[in-house]
Amino acid sequence: MSAVEAQDVEMVAAEEEVDETAKNALEADALVLADLKQNFALLERAVATIESRFITRVLRTIASIRKRLNANVLSQAIQLAFPRDSPDRSKLLDYLGKESGVMEVDFDEDTREQVPILPEIDFYLSLMVMIYLLDRQELEKGVQLANETTARLQTFSRRTLDQLSARIYFYYARFYELLGKLAEIRPILLAAQRTATLRHDDDCQATLLNLLLRNYFHYNLYDQADKLVSKATFPESAGNNQQARYMYYLGRIKAIQLDYTASHNHLLQAMRKAPQNTIAAGFQQAVYKLSIIVQLLMGEIPERSIFRQPVLRKPLIPYLHIVQAVRVGDLSNFQETLAKYSDVFRADKTFTLILRLRHNVIKTGIRMISLSYSRIHLRDICLKLHLDSEEDAEYIVAKAIRDGVIDATIDHEHGYMKSKENVDIYSTNEPQVAFHQRISFCLNLHNESVKAMRFPLNAHRKELASADALRERERELVKEIAEGEMDEDDDVADF
Repeated sequence: MSAVEAQDVEMVAAEEEVDETAKNALEADALVLADLKQNFALLERAVATIESRFITRVLRTIASIRKRLNANVLSQAIQLAFPRDSPDRSKLLDYLGKESGVMEVDFDEDTREQVPILPEIDFYLSLMVMIYLLDRQELEKGVQLANETTARLQTFSRRTLDQLSARIYFYYARFYELLGKLAEIRPILLAAQRTATLRHDDDCQATLLNLLLRNYFHYNLYDQADKLVSKATFPESAGNNQQARYMYYLGRIKAIQLDYTASHNHLLQAMRKAPQNTIAAGFQQAVYKLSIIVQLLMGEIPERSIFRQPVLRKPLIPYLHIVQAVRVGDLSNFQETLAKYSDVFRADKTFTLILRLRHNVIKTGIRMISLSYSRIHLRDICLKLHLDSEEDAEYIVAKAIRDGVIDATIDHEHGYMKSKENVDIYSTNEPQVAFHQRISFCLNLHNESVKAMRFPLNAHRKELASADALRERERELVKEIAEGEMDEDDDVADF
């Protein structure tokens, strides 16, 4: 084969490869467009039946559609759904950089012009365009579209728009967060949250409450966040994702307020309600980081299995070193770890809480010393804990005795600490408290499971109808037996 023939063969193969790639792209776009059409049908069905579960099904497909979305598919869906002379159609196409044109569709264009678009489909397409602009990092266009969409959204009061409204407000706040302008939208979010509360819109109410708390935490306004939580009521019917976020925010507030027990309980609920997959890996890491510090502040040591999970292993390395320093009561190791990973702790917003652990490190060291020595001089305590003077050691030991950390006495005359004998823990009420906590958790879990159960609407009416039919049949049989038309030995299997 000559060089020219070989070159021709390579060109033909390249053209075939290009054609195959283009064909696959067209097929993928057709599949995405078919999914969008199916979602349009589900939204129409949700409006017709006033059933929110169809809208839930539509929102669940956003994650899969988002990965395959492009401007061509979105423009086709917009031109397919909107009437030809709709101004909203032209606006959305402008955000995509497309021009409004005539398309070949499955039905007549003139028929589509006479049918107005449902608000649910309109806002769903606006939401998809917002997500597309967010993925493309076109933040200025996204903010402009988000402002227009939320302004139009406030003019509607339809229950079928509740879940879509919650998603739109979420991405609306996300655009402003990426631009560093969260403070600008705080009054708008507060007004929307107040309106959602008056309308008993649980989806928007839960989402907006979490967005406001995130807004306050971004600027370290924990007092305002605590006041908001005390004034507002989080809806019990909210989804698990929103409940997990809310519990995490409550845990942060309680941790700042030194209420570590309540904070730990909220964080445990956030862990259990969060999705147990890699999709929510970032949220899981944030919850576990805060939970580890809170457990240390409570005087407990987290389980080592937490640091072995694949999703948490690498992000929790700095916190593992902190746990090791606190567990052995090594103050110098604690200071070195704090200095080494200070940037990581500041980024995670746990640096202030970790600073409080210094006293816990000292208390742990004193507890271990009291368990190891029945009597020890204060000078030796000072050397083991790397304290400045014996007076500091005496003060810290006295405070640990007063707080109940250790059971010992101080001989001020001779300058030593004497530990008392260990007390049987079962003679105290600690086992009873532990069992009470476990029983309370099981009862709360049962109550939440019962509340989360779904039952078909008007199912009891069918049961009542069948019961009435059975009673009527029974009366007829009794009447027939009484009149002698039917013997008692006859077959009554149907009855």
